[in-house]
Amino acid sequence: MGGMTTRCGFVAIVGAPNAGKSTLLNRLTGAKLSIVSPKAQTTRFRVLGILMRGAAQMLLVDTPGIFKPKRRLDRAMVAAAWTGAEDADLVLLLVDAKAGLTDAVREIATRLAERGGRAWLALNKSDLVPPAKLLPLTAELNAIASFQETFMVSAATGDGLNQLLDHLAAAMPEGPHLYPEDDLTDLPDRLLAAEIVREQIFLQTHEEVPYAATVETESFQERKDGSVRIEATVYVGRAGHKAILIGQGGSRIKEIGAKARAQLTSLLDRPVHLFLNVKERAGWDEEGARLRAIGLEDPK
Repeated sequence: MGGMTTRCGFVAIVGAPNAGKSTLLNRLTGAKLSIVSPKAQTTRFRVLGILMRGAAQMLLVDTPGIFKPKRRLDRAMVAAAWTGAEDADLVLLLVDAKAGLTDAVREIATRLAERGGRAWLALNKSDLVPPAKLLPLTAELNAIASFQETFMVSAATGDGLNQLLDHLAAAMPEGPHLYPEDDLTDLPDRLLAAEIVREQIFLQTHEEVPYAATVETESFQERKDGSVRIEATVYVGRAGHKAILIGQGGSRIKEIGAKARAQLTSLLDRPVHLFLNVKERAGWDEEGARLRAIGLEDPK
């Protein structure tokens, strides 16, 4: 590598639900990877995107939206968001500059202050707000938690992102890359496949099976004829959800598969054979042992 020091680290991106996290991630990684869950055993985090910048590898990790938890699963997810933030090398708080200092943002900043560690601030949509408003907002946020660096960015237009990336890369600890370069090529596609299937479930079942479904890509094989064979499993919490997903005579799951396949074919730019399985993990969202198995601590 000609004496280049390799760096590698985890960056947790936190923010209120409307902060623009997905847009930012999609723009940074160039792939559509927002609500994806790779096999939980691989890491304590859900790695959402892997960025290479020079000799630095940055693993962007998800912190499920920090929200008011209702069920045990929600509580575990919020706890996991903070665990993710605690274990990361750096936390980036993304704030919608237009919405300003909302209660949700105040709460997150307060948690970051209690946590200590390195935290940076990125004001998103800063292109839509006059500078005279950005300075007081930065000052108010710094009064709650001290941020080492502040960036003005626009996830939508890409403004300020190069500077942010350069600084992030330089701030990563020295060390070997956790993901070899060859792994990077098919990881995003596997995640993409799971994400697209999950998106179709959302679109086609509406509120009936919302957060009760997770999708895992079991296999992703490049075929000699240039096509791809993808097998994915959809896990649901209840028999009722399974029935809704499969639909009358398998009609719903066929439709979900057909739409997801069409989208994947255009995104991957080659023929796709998609096979979907629906399995029930009974009561998994309320079951402590299951939560631990998917890497979430059970908050008693």
